Amino acid sequence: MDVLFFLNAALLGVGLAMDAFSVSLADGLGEPGMSGRRMCLIAGVFALFQYAMPVIGWVFVRTAENAFSRFGALVPWIALFLLLFIGGKMLIEGLAARRALRAGAEPPSGSGLTGRVLVLQGVATSIDALSVGFTLADRNAIEANAAALVIGAVTFAVCVAGLCLGRKVGTRLSWGASVLGGCILICIGIEIFVKGLLG
Repeated sequence: MDVLFFLNAALLGVGLAMDAFSVSLADGLGEPGMSGRRMCLIAGVFALFQYAMPVIGWVFVRTAENAFSRFGALVPWIALFLLLFIGGKMLIEGLAARRALRAGAEPPSGSGLTGRVLVLQGVATSIDALSVGFTLADRNAIEANAAALVIGAVTFAVCVAGLCLGRKVGTRLSWGASVLGGCILICIGIEIFVKGLLG
């Protein structure tokens, strides 16, 4: 392992983290009062999945390449379903908050970002990283793990930036933040799906 190895892993991490960045932005928009601790937790979940998926892909490629190839065709469909589900839920909650405000009632309080939703977001944004296992197939376990750790660390930093930005903008957008966040997630799901079909 040399400097170029780590630089390549970091650049790969930036590329893989873009979907997670967008989802983090949406999460920050939906919860403008988010604490620093909660931001670290959310970014940590995304980083964990971005670390784990290339390692799982590497293991699959080393042990069951044919099975992984068949599963790879399902990746765009899984990401689309998960992000449409989560984004649609955010969209509905944002529109419900708008109706409540127009009717003079208090909008529903609390974040829609539960642990279950966060895990689904983590899976949806990192599932395409399974294919990174193919690019690491010629590496030994230590090198594959090191590359995945770099990818996870980069994802953490990128997601914290997305959460901070979303939180700042979300304070100004009120109920519209949830609607915008939901639309972002739906668009990401469609983008992953289209890329998966064309790629």
